[in-house]
Amino acid sequence: MAKYDKADIERRMKGAVESLRSDLAGLRTGRANTSLLDPVVVEVYGSMMPLNQVATVSAPEPRMLSVQVWDKANVTAVEKGIAKANLGLNPMIDGQNVRLPMPDLTEERRKELAKLAGNYSEQAKIAIRNVRRDGMEALKDDEKKKEISEDEQKRGEDEVQKLTDKYVAECDTAAAQKEKEILTQ
Repeated sequence: MAKYDKADIERRMKGAVESLRSDLAGLRTGRANTSLLDPVVVEVYGSMMPLNQVATVSAPEPRMLSVQVWDKANVTAVEKGIAKANLGLNPMIDGQNVRLPMPDLTEERRKELAKLAGNYSEQAKIAIRNVRRDGMEALKDDEKKKEISEDEQKRGEDEVQKLTDKYVAECDTAAAQKEKEILTQ
């Protein structure tokens, strides 16, 4: 039974790129983005729950997030959870809503965020290269066991390298777009 599976390798590389995109979406650019609050957890009913399970998050204005808490008793818990998440946001309670105005980013903070975007991209590229290594090793093992020919091994290695190049380029593009967005807002 051959160990090499092109579809699995492509799926894993695609997963690394998707993970990068979700990490980049969480970076604050000065514009209100609901995904900014994804990592926030709130202590309600004696347990820790993600914010999106106790409230609805929306962006009614370009520089404002609004969190509509479903249970009025949880409003202060949501405010504390947002403050504890250390996102640089100042929650303001307005009845059953929590409003979050987006502060302006300083030039220094913009550069830090751009550098962080680059770090996220590098992590994703490392994951992609690890998948490439696994694919290459599987091909070598298959050839050693005489399950595939040497020519098939070479073709497989070329396919894996092309997939690697494709997904590394996607990582570079996503990071460059995010850096541009951060630095020009």
